[in-house]
Amino acid sequence: MEATVPQHHPLRQLFGALTERNFTETLGWPDFNVTAYISNLLVEFVHIDRLHSIQNQKGQTVETVVELLYESEAGHDTDSAERECEIHRHIGDFTLFIAGLFPEYLRYLKSGGMIYHNDHLVDYMKAGKRSYSIVAAFQQSEFKEQPALFQKLSSNFELCVTGLGFVREDLNRMGHPPYQQAKDILLH
Repeated sequence: MEATVPQHHPLRQLFGALTERNFTETLGWPDFNVTAYISNLLVEFVHIDRLHSIQNQKGQTVETVVELLYESEAGHDTDSAERECEIHRHIGDFTLFIAGLFPEYLRYLKSGGMIYHNDHLVDYMKAGKRSYSIVAAFQQSEFKEQPALFQKLSSNFELCVTGLGFVREDLNRMGHPPYQQAKDILLH
C-alpha cells in the first residue's frame, strides 16, 4: 500500500502526534515503530477505498473479513505465499482500524443490525491478532525486515485497539471531519 498523502501533510502530522502521545503518555508504551505504523495506517485509511483494496480472482473488491480470509487461503498462483501475506496484513490493519476507531460498528454487527453481513460472526480481535501473527511468521516476503513489528502488533493487539480508542476520543473532541465522514459511511 503506497502512501498517497504527502509526508509533510498536516493530516499525517496530526495522526502522528495523536498516536504517539496516546501510546506513549496514556498507555505507557513508547514504541516508535508501532506508533509510526499505526499513524500511517490512519492516514492511508482516510481514503475509504483503501479499506477495501484487496480484489478476488475475478477482480471484484473484497469487502468483508470473511471474504478476505477466504482469499488468503485461495492460492491464486505461484505468488500465493506473498499474496496470503498481503491479505493477512490487510486483515490485521482493517480489523485494528475498525475495532479501534469504530467499535460501535462491531456492536451493530453483533447486535443483529446487519444479520446478513458476512462478518456478523467474526471476532475482529482474534482475526486481527492471528493475521498479524501470520505476517510476522512469513520469512520470505516483502515484510521480512519487520517481523518484530508485526509480532508486536499481534501480541499487543488489544493494547493497540485501546490506543486507537484514545485517538478516537481526541478526534471526537476535535470534531475531525474525515473521522465523522467515515463513521457515517460505516453506520449507514
